Amino acid sequence: MDLKDVKSPQDIKHCSVEELNGLATQVRETIIGQVAKHGGHLASSLGVVELTLALHYVFNAPEDKIVWDVGHQAYVHKLLTGRYDRFGTLRQQGGISGFLKRNESEYDCFGAGHATTSISAALGFAVARNQLGRNNNVVAVIGDGSMTGGMAYEALNNAGLSKQNMTIILNDNKMSIAPNVGGFSKYLNRVISDPMYNKMRSDLDRLMKRLPGVLGSRFRDLFLQAESAAKNAVKPGAFFEDLGIRYFGPIDGHDINELIMILERVKAQPGPCIVHVLTEKGRGLDAAEKNPTKFHGCGPFDPESGLPLAPGSKNPSLTSVFGKTLLELAKKDKRILGITAAMPTGCGLDIVAKELPDRVIDVGIAEEHAVTFAAGLACDGIVPVVAIYSSFMQRAYDQIMHDVALQNLHVVFVLDRAGLVGADGPTHHGAFDLSFLRTVPGMTIMAPSDENELRDMMTAAIDMKGPVAIRYPRGTALAEEMLPPAATFDAKLPKVIEQGKDILLLGAGFMTNELKKTSKILKEHGYNPTLVDARFIKPLDEECYRGLFENHKVVVTLEDNTRIGGYGSAVMELMQDLGFTDKELFRFGLPDHFVEQGDIPSLYKLLKIDGESVANQLMEKL
Repeated sequence: MDLKDVKSPQDIKHCSVEELNGLATQVRETIIGQVAKHGGHLASSLGVVELTLALHYVFNAPEDKIVWDVGHQAYVHKLLTGRYDRFGTLRQQGGISGFLKRNESEYDCFGAGHATTSISAALGFAVARNQLGRNNNVVAVIGDGSMTGGMAYEALNNAGLSKQNMTIILNDNKMSIAPNVGGFSKYLNRVISDPMYNKMRSDLDRLMKRLPGVLGSRFRDLFLQAESAAKNAVKPGAFFEDLGIRYFGPIDGHDINELIMILERVKAQPGPCIVHVLTEKGRGLDAAEKNPTKFHGCGPFDPESGLPLAPGSKNPSLTSVFGKTLLELAKKDKRILGITAAMPTGCGLDIVAKELPDRVIDVGIAEEHAVTFAAGLACDGIVPVVAIYSSFMQRAYDQIMHDVALQNLHVVFVLDRAGLVGADGPTHHGAFDLSFLRTVPGMTIMAPSDENELRDMMTAAIDMKGPVAIRYPRGTALAEEMLPPAATFDAKLPKVIEQGKDILLLGAGFMTNELKKTSKILKEHGYNPTLVDARFIKPLDEECYRGLFENHKVVVTLEDNTRIGGYGSAVMELMQDLGFTDKELFRFGLPDHFVEQGDIPSLYKLLKIDGESVANQLMEKL
């Protein structure tokens, strides 16, 4: 059977196992070909090809609900649910999403772009089904990496108590984005750590040390045999069984015949069940199998060699600028400790960990824990630097407010991927951090406009007081070479880049560079604007801004955050408080709706927040 002929899951229902394996090969070739051309999340989808085929073979979507966690492993699901013809538009502007979207297909029953959501959502579907008198099946697919997140445990506890008929697929590929950390990942890898067993092991070890050499060695061999027997005697799914969830597995996640058999049997079981499936991330592409972290999310590449098609920018990424700066600071200050939530490479902390492995702690996909953990560290004199993507930091808002800010603890939050991120779309755009962080009492918020300011802000943040946040976008430095950190950094003051009159252009972070284009165009049309790099979003220095407002009739703000509650709102509030109600204020930023995927320059133009569009709108208004 040809993959292009699969218009819905019904088309594979009568396939033989041999035909399904043939489809699996075609699916992998299609995914590799697409991602090689345009980039995307590769390794995760390659690992669930057979599992996805088996799920759609056994269950009857969309009546049966298949809820995917995260969503980046759903490329196979998209190909089997009528989106083959549009698969070439994956993650492109106007194309299909790289994640699950309810408004894209009836088969995407629950949208997902962040981790640990599927079990909770699936339980909701199960309860709704019973409430409405339906009899469909509900399936949740969750990866082992997502099991480091507390929400998954909350959902498992609730599912076990509820006794709802539902199936949970635990996709155990031994990796999330980075190698998993924490007790649960070891548990999934069949490393048993029973307290009574460990006490026995310690007692025996002490005893053997007291025995003569040969006799001690003999007893140790016997002990190792007993250890192996003890491990084999422990049922892998005891944890789930204790929660009231029946356990089945481990199952070979690449054996379609075995998968179909077990899913058919589990489907008929009453109550919640969990099927533990073992898969290989990146399966089918040698380069991805050898380096699944690199191919978790990647740009265009040569499928034969695995090498990128286009050379990267000569300029360093802003992520690496942060990582190198933190490494320099950590070498000088033993108080500094980096914290990441399963994203050491994505957030640049791998740079620190390579040289100072004991100065970086990866807590897994557990942003809430990361922040409260940092609060505990800060209480006892550590300066924690919590590096998390902007959109992922949304998950820890209560911890920022209650555990850090309420106690006025000095924690440095570094938000990578602030603003628009491109092809990952609305689940990953960092469109709200200025708004939600501005509401936090005592929070200092900084936004650099270039890599040198990022270095200066990182250096200054270490010795500031209370909670501090630095946010910067996805992208590269403006220059190949960075300047050394400034000897002094003007605390909480904006920086005047171009002095003019009448029109005041205020830029937040890297959007200041768009306003440089605006300023140039305005000058070409006879205007003489003042251009200011805000640098600090909170607090705004009242005396400095008073002077700026007094000398200009028109005030303009530009940010890559939603206009609601962002930097422009802060300026508007300050103008009102200082009595400058006679000035004209124009606020430019992201709209009050979720922005779709697309390359960033195109999205700026679409939203009319690029420098040229801002200039044209201003001249129309003036």
